[in-house]
Amino acid sequence: MKTRRFFAVACLAMAVLTMSAQRTIEMNLYSGNPSVKSSDSNDTAKVRVYLPVEKEATGRAIVICPGGGYTHLAMDKEGYAWGEYFQNMGIAAIVLKYRMPHEKTEVPISDAEHAIKLVRANAKAWRINKNDVGIMGFSAGGHLASTIATQAKGDAAPNFQILFYPVITMMEGYTHEGSRNNLLGSHPSKREEKKYSSDMHVSRNTPRAFIALSDDDTVVPPANGVNYYMELYRNDVPASLYVYPTGGHGWGARMGFKHHLEMQLNLQSWLKSF
Repeated sequence: MKTRRFFAVACLAMAVLTMSAQRTIEMNLYSGNPSVKSSDSNDTAKVRVYLPVEKEATGRAIVICPGGGYTHLAMDKEGYAWGEYFQNMGIAAIVLKYRMPHEKTEVPISDAEHAIKLVRANAKAWRINKNDVGIMGFSAGGHLASTIATQAKGDAAPNFQILFYPVITMMEGYTHEGSRNNLLGSHPSKREEKKYSSDMHVSRNTPRAFIALSDDDTVVPPANGVNYYMELYRNDVPASLYVYPTGGHGWGARMGFKHHLEMQLNLQSWLKSF
């Protein structure tokens, strides 16, 4: 009985030590005023940084962009839950609370670009490899992530991308109308629609991609992710597409998603492939 009790206490102590070695930092994204101002002065961009145990750190980092149709953010199931998940895998996770566009497209885009620059600026302190920084997005956050992956330059350009049930195109008939209207307004020009349709900006320099979605998604047409994969394939960009038969839209980190464990295994396998 005493041996059993000692073993339980020892295990608890080890768990506490492991947890204490992990670090979670919350901070404003900008140290001063952002270069691109929002029409909502109360909407502040922030990050929550999940740093793994030092001895388990892989040097990899992922900036996470939750979805929400460019009106709000699903911070828990598409943000914080994934921060802890990656942290326990030895991967630094930076969950981004980006500002809403209010029809000013540069606002969330500038936030996402700055988040990647912030990671690289703190690479030494956070034990991160500057050449192994990815971006991850869900739904409208997937549109933001794919925009950064296809259009960002220099220190703002990610090395890989992870997209879950992403909005990719802004073209009528295939886009998510809410995301499109909130980002571009209700009557965008054809030029604006094309500029923010990520499938139209894929090149051989676009980083490798993991794309996951459900075949029965009635919110964001699966064609968004499928067409993006086809453009990646056409440009010889390494990419993996996973289409699950059920699940609908917005499952994030929910255990209730029928293919949750399968999805995690697919993602882990992909992350280990490079």
